[in-house]
Amino acid sequence: MSQATFKRFDESRAEDWQIIDAHFQLYQNDASRRVLEHLLRLKGDNHGYPVDRFEHSLQTATRALRAGADEETVVCALLHDIGDDLAPANHAEIAAAILEPFIDPLNTWLIRHHELFQGYHYRHFYGLDPHAREQFRDHPAYARTVRFCDEWDQCSFDPDYDTLPLEHFIPMVERIMSRAPFGAEQTLDASPAKERA
Repeated sequence: MSQATFKRFDESRAEDWQIIDAHFQLYQNDASRRVLEHLLRLKGDNHGYPVDRFEHSLQTATRALRAGADEETVVCALLHDIGDDLAPANHAEIAAAILEPFIDPLNTWLIRHHELFQGYHYRHFYGLDPHAREQFRDHPAYARTVRFCDEWDQCSFDPDYDTLPLEHFIPMVERIMSRAPFGAEQTLDASPAKERA
């Protein structure tokens, strides 16, 4: 595959952008592998919790799956803390941004707000309001976020839980992250973007 020839965008030609788009598509199609590699970086990193962040992620996804959650929500459960390695103080925002192109906006909102919502169980230890999530009671994603946090996320620190291995979830991640991004723009040849699977 060749490379574009311009030195500045204002010197580029349509042929250059076709080359770049082809490279982008190959790179985008490999996103699930890179995300799963990053998830593996949470192994051994427990921050003082009873299990490491990798085990917590697998356990949250296992609980969601066993509770009958749809595949997209299970993938959200698996990857909800993916930002911990790079930005622990802003990890939910990082995880939401990674998944946002591929998931329902309500699930993006869930990931973005999960830390505040599960704070219901511990914020009082820091002198903070455990009921802070109530400000969002009228939001369409409120109930799903409460369920995610209360039934799957906050209780997934059990070293004795029979957690499913990562291999069980890999095909799910690949399917979700191979979708055409939400709001995908038209391609260079002006044909409509692929609809989501």
